[in-house]
Amino acid sequence: MVEPDWIAVDWGTSSMRAWGIAIDGSVLFSVASDRGMARLAPGEYPAVLTALVADHLESAGPRRDVVICGMAGARQGWAEAPYLDVPVALDELLAGAVAPVPAVGRLLPRILPGLCQRRAGAEDVMRGEETQLLGLATLLPDFDGVVALPGTHCKWVRLAGRRVEGFSSAMTGEIFEILRLHSVLRHSLGGEIDPAERWRGIAEGLAAGVAAPEKLLSQLFRVRAAALLSGKTPSWCAGYLSGLLVGADIGGQQSALAGMPVALIGAPELSRLYAEGLKLIGGTAQIVDASAAVLAGLTAARRAAT
Repeated sequence: MVEPDWIAVDWGTSSMRAWGIAIDGSVLFSVASDRGMARLAPGEYPAVLTALVADHLESAGPRRDVVICGMAGARQGWAEAPYLDVPVALDELLAGAVAPVPAVGRLLPRILPGLCQRRAGAEDVMRGEETQLLGLATLLPDFDGVVALPGTHCKWVRLAGRRVEGFSSAMTGEIFEILRLHSVLRHSLGGEIDPAERWRGIAEGLAAGVAAPEKLLSQLFRVRAAALLSGKTPSWCAGYLSGLLVGADIGGQQSALAGMPVALIGAPELSRLYAEGLKLIGGTAQIVDASAAVLAGLTAARRAAT
């Protein structure tokens, strides 16, 4: 068996992923699990990690570093890794890491911290995205601009090289899920999705949200009214709701984005949606694969301490 030199782990809320890294930096294996933080008690993390990589390690041998980012370091996770305050140089991540106790067999886990912004009126936190930012700064070393990390809570980050100057979070994805499942709008959604019709709705929603983010609350009800009065299909309604929320998110950031290069780190379809919205304010975005960013960030964090 060819064993890894060390192991990189991205531990999210709903799932986790681990990569075995060879001494030359190549990836020997990649494994995933649905045992994210939301499904674990603090004492269960060691067994989950051990089982996930067991097929790639001998029962005896030298210990292997494990560098972990994400929700394993949350207060309700494996072991709390306190936030670093921004502004901050991302190369400080490993210095702020915590090592859970007791030891985990042959594994030497260290959990990277998240970032926080304590300024009154702009309090904010992130955990996991900071490692993707370090990865982007490694993959694009000359980047100086705004990084958008769309998802459940979209992060908008001012990044200068390897230094985070500040950031803000938008609950865009979570609001979409709440409205889709628990609001009156749910009656206009559901069923099989027609991709073309959905993208027509997205385009109209993006335009409305970007043009008038301050009218978001009144524009949301159009999802229901357009279904009742104009015969809009569930596919169109789902697209419009998604586009409207993303458009309002982008529109609310417009002054901060003026003249700035923008990079996007996220799932392909969601990154495409944000890229289309950015075009409406005259911007373009460089899309960076989320998995590539987090792996590059974990590698850079480990390298900073060696």
